[in-house]
Amino acid sequence: MVTPAPEQGCVWITGASSGIGRELALRMAAHGWIVAASARREQALEELRHDSGGAVYPYPLDVTDGEAQRATVERIEAELGPIALAVLNAGTHIETLATDIQPDVHRKLIELNYLAVIDGLAALVPRMRERGQGRIAVVASVAGYRGLPSAAGYSASKAAAIAATESYAAELAGTGVSLQVVNPGFIETPLTARNTFPMPMLMPVEKAAEKLEKGLLSRRFEIVFPALFCWIVKLYRCLPYILAMPIARRMRR
Repeated sequence: MVTPAPEQGCVWITGASSGIGRELALRMAAHGWIVAASARREQALEELRHDSGGAVYPYPLDVTDGEAQRATVERIEAELGPIALAVLNAGTHIETLATDIQPDVHRKLIELNYLAVIDGLAALVPRMRERGQGRIAVVASVAGYRGLPSAAGYSASKAAAIAATESYAAELAGTGVSLQVVNPGFIETPLTARNTFPMPMLMPVEKAAEKLEKGLLSRRFEIVFPALFCWIVKLYRCLPYILAMPIARRMRR
């Protein structure tokens, strides 16, 4: 069994095989954390372990399987010690268009981007409450602030994740368990590389992971980056429909 550093503890990161999850795992391992990394792709996790010099421990997992999530949390805590910090980062984006509405695509996005988060919280929160300490960060998106063209399923799933995190954070106040929500803008990852539309203020994944790590160690409830882009989207969220809908129509074009 590996004993976590008492001043930090063990961190569990889902969606760690690529993108910001992978970069965050490498950063936190380099900074002395014992890192448990989960994703579906076992080979990618083994490569992550190799690139970290053995400081990242792979735990293959399909987060849409709730029972598997609970079993993985149990295994991590048995082998690495209590999870002090969990980053529920697994997620995906699939374009959803009004010209071709596909309910199965919406279900897939809800299952991965929202329901898998709830399964993660269900596995983690009781253990953290029993210990009287712990932190969980839910990675959502600024796309959850408001419905965006071609992203009905993605925006809806991320809005649900944001709302649930807000609700549970208020209920857990004073228990020693804290929740954070992470709402990034556009980040250079294999996922965004598939996009065919302009991505304003696209941030390198290394910089994004740096911002995320800093936010995780702060007392802020919401972690956003790049800051300027996220504040622009926040302002857009506050507009009345009579102003917001024409902007949305221009985004579509």
